Amino acid sequence: VALSLSFFFWGGGGRRVREEGIDESEAMASSVMTSGRALAGCHATRRSSSRRGTHQQQHRSSSSSSSIRSVAMHGRGDGRGFDMAMGWRESSLSSMVNASSSIGWWSSSSSFGGRRRGRRHRAVVASSELAASGGEAVRVLVVGGGGREHALVWAMARSSQCARIFCAPGNAGIEREPKTSLVSKEELDCDKHEDVVEFCNENGVSLVVIGPEAELVAGLADSLRENGIRAFGPSRKAAQLEGSKTFMKDLCDKYGIPTAGYEVFVDPEKAKAYLGRKDEFPVVVKADGLAAGKGVVVAQTMEEATEAVDSMLLGNRFGSAGSSIVIEDFLAGEEASFFVIVDSKGNTQPLHSAQDHKAAYDGDRGPNTGGMGAYSPAPVLTPEMEAEVMESVIEPLVRGLREEGCPFQGVIFAGLMIDDEGAVKVLEFNVRFGDPECEVLMHRLQTDLLDIILSSCDGTLDKFDDDGEGIQWRDDPALVVIMAAEGYPGEYDKGTVIKMIEEEEGGGGAKVFHAGTKEGEEGETLAVGGRVLAVTASGSTVKEAQKKAYEAVDNRIDWPQGFCRRDIGWRAVQREERDE
Repeated sequence: VALSLSFFFWGGGGRRVREEGIDESEAMASSVMTSGRALAGCHATRRSSSRRGTHQQQHRSSSSSSSIRSVAMHGRGDGRGFDMAMGWRESSLSSMVNASSSIGWWSSSSSFGGRRRGRRHRAVVASSELAASGGEAVRVLVVGGGGREHALVWAMARSSQCARIFCAPGNAGIEREPKTSLVSKEELDCDKHEDVVEFCNENGVSLVVIGPEAELVAGLADSLRENGIRAFGPSRKAAQLEGSKTFMKDLCDKYGIPTAGYEVFVDPEKAKAYLGRKDEFPVVVKADGLAAGKGVVVAQTMEEATEAVDSMLLGNRFGSAGSSIVIEDFLAGEEASFFVIVDSKGNTQPLHSAQDHKAAYDGDRGPNTGGMGAYSPAPVLTPEMEAEVMESVIEPLVRGLREEGCPFQGVIFAGLMIDDEGAVKVLEFNVRFGDPECEVLMHRLQTDLLDIILSSCDGTLDKFDDDGEGIQWRDDPALVVIMAAEGYPGEYDKGTVIKMIEEEEGGGGAKVFHAGTKEGEEGETLAVGGRVLAVTASGSTVKEAQKKAYEAVDNRIDWPQGFCRRDIGWRAVQREERDE
């Protein structure tokens, strides 16, 4: 107790209470946390001097008293406060969890290695909450920085099992979520897998949620699991389901999964000879590897198809991703997406459907984008069709991957085409949540997302069947409108200022997820990407959700350099009006 009070008063805690007007008991609890971790870490080892350059050097170069004062004044509860001030490393996460649970308090620092410029968020994880949930206090690292990752962070932060979330690199909106800290690219390069493993070990992270497909295809999940760290996402081999169109099509062919007819080519002349024998156009030409969503050409004529072949196989348009191509039959109908969670033992749980809008402009005109909006559920995919998809697509896929020696664990995103007769065929598989589909799914999800993800990692998804309820969803549909920078998907300006009214706590209105944003020096929100904001709302109908989303776009966001489509959800709205 004496040491705790010494930390509080000597470390500037009393001054912090006076100057910042925060609750004295919370400030003292932060100091107790810091001193408790110091005691728990007395048998710890010295941190290597090669890691965490900029922020460590800042603390090491200052005197010990000013370093400790910095820890106390910033109220660090991320498990690194004493470590960064004195150069010590804690021996285990359990001691920190016990210390925090004993006082029912967990402090959340504002950002990893940075300051918050006046805003302060605190996360409370009481021991009674954790006992009631039957879960552990989990520290999570989320890899990525788009709207998808913001939605995942937002959903997981609401879990009583969530102690803390790091996001690398994150964005301005993620930084403002409770329990959450950003880790910049300079502090943690997620392309360097050994650095990610070391970061997790140093910060007590027991779960890594990998958002983007590139990190999955590169094998980040493998590196984490090899070092005893849970990873939500498939292995490098299983990620080829998205990383290689040839792998995906061959798997479908072998295990009887309905998809378009296809051929694979590495020789441009053989590809063009094949096209010359085609009786019908359009055809679809795809780069085999990852091409940032730009590796698909729907060729309306022989000339367009030939140009696509030459640009990929001869022109090196997509680098190694286009060194092999798939030419497949064109499928007509209406597209929809269907999401399924798979655990490490092969158990599956269906999530829900969604439908996105790829074209840049109203009326589905203009160039393709990463997605200008979406809604969930997709009315075109009826419950009967979803059951058929599970039986004829997902189950043989999961079984086939296991038989091929690459069992899948994570989320499967099936891109489907439904024709006029209701027949369903697979367009593509992705091995992560879609963006912007993730935003609407998280807006509707009622079950604890962190519990779902942990169950996926631990092979216990079947517990959702055992309780007879499954994963729970709100009945109300959700709709998201993407605000993009003028010029996207082409050239666009970066660094423009966005003014907005943040969502009121518990207000039940639209949620503005951030994608391509960062915080400026004065705390302002800057647009730094193509797709920048994802304005998401729910309603009793798609039409009502659409109305709420566009009201938020018009009344809460002031960004002259941005634009959005004004017809997101038009198919579903037409269905609703037709059925009235």
